[in-house]
Amino acid sequence: MKLTDTFLRGIKTSGKVQKHSDGGGLYLHVSPTGGKLWRLGYRFEGKQKTMSFGAYPAVSLKDARQKREEAKEQLAKGIDPCAHKQAVKAAIRMEATNSFEIVAREWYDKYKTVWVKQHGDKIFARLEKDLFPLIGGLPVSEVTAPQILQALRRIEARGAVDTAHRTLQNCSQIFRYAIATGRAERDPAADLRGALSPVKGTNLASIKEPKAIGVLLRDIDAYEGNYIVRAALRMAPYVFVRPGELRRAEWSEFDLEKAEWRIPAARMKMRQMHIVPLARQVIDILEDLQSYTGNGRFLFPSMRANSAPISDMTLLSGLRRLGYTKEQMTVHGFRSMASTLLNEQGYNRDWIERQLAHGERNSVRAAYNFAEYLPERRRMMTEWAEYLDELRSGTVRSADTQQPTQVKVRKNKCLN
Repeated sequence: MKLTDTFLRGIKTSGKVQKHSDGGGLYLHVSPTGGKLWRLGYRFEGKQKTMSFGAYPAVSLKDARQKREEAKEQLAKGIDPCAHKQAVKAAIRMEATNSFEIVAREWYDKYKTVWVKQHGDKIFARLEKDLFPLIGGLPVSEVTAPQILQALRRIEARGAVDTAHRTLQNCSQIFRYAIATGRAERDPAADLRGALSPVKGTNLASIKEPKAIGVLLRDIDAYEGNYIVRAALRMAPYVFVRPGELRRAEWSEFDLEKAEWRIPAARMKMRQMHIVPLARQVIDILEDLQSYTGNGRFLFPSMRANSAPISDMTLLSGLRRLGYTKEQMTVHGFRSMASTLLNEQGYNRDWIERQLAHGERNSVRAAYNFAEYLPERRRMMTEWAEYLDELRSGTVRSADTQQPTQVKVRKNKCLN
């Protein structure tokens, strides 16, 4: 006799196991305590087996019958429905552990120690804000190029074209990691080459004309604002490190007797220790600064708390106070200034790139190259400091004045 919902709702607990058949091997198993479970009895390869369809009434009579028919179809095809059910569950679990978000987080945890914290935080913010909401729950092996593009288009729509390109690059890195760990077979992000709007050039403003540099240096010397800000701005053109490396400089990193500043790997963008040879002019600045901040941790402590360095905006505000607009000069512009003029003056490009602490493609070589070309770089940094002093004093004239320079051309620079 077929079961009905009226009968099922009226079943009373008897303190014993009850079985109520619906035919075709389907029956409702009622426990002594009243629990009601749908079960299917069947034979596969000569063995009697049982599988569960869930509890009543969460699984209705209609649903249980549907599941019975699906199991019968599988049996007709020579498939064990119980084994098939377990395989489906295993696949779902596997997909959950191999979702794009799971793989991306694993990739991030593996590589975050290589990045400066600020850089790593930006990468993770892009993942959380722009990728995880749309493709994070998808199996990494099933993510398609159009799905990635949909996420990137949303970034473009808010005007962040450069961020869209960086996010695409991160996507590709994640998929390559998934391939390496056996969870994907290809990188769909590679199919999106040329699909995004091109990034417009946004070179940071920098003064590169010698005469204008001389004016800038004199303006910095005449700065009437905070002494610590003035010292940082005076030091910046001589060492041309990244703004973050400059403002976070710590006294423990300096050896004035050896005339060296050793920036630890943890503070460098490429996670490699960096040596900055210090010219006489820098030593003079530091010796003056010691009487102000030498007893603390930072060379340039915040005006609000000695336990923190000055902020990104503090140095930039100093330049703005001197009258330089964002289109004229930035703190990062001191690096571009040095790179351009040193290359124009014929210094070996490898010396310049090493002093700028630009990334080393060979990671093995990078671990040992912090002292690479150090004698040559010492000489270059000394001559660069002398050149800046000449610009400040006006003894070097720009080419458009058509007057001879009063400084002898430096020789033996190991031209490329």
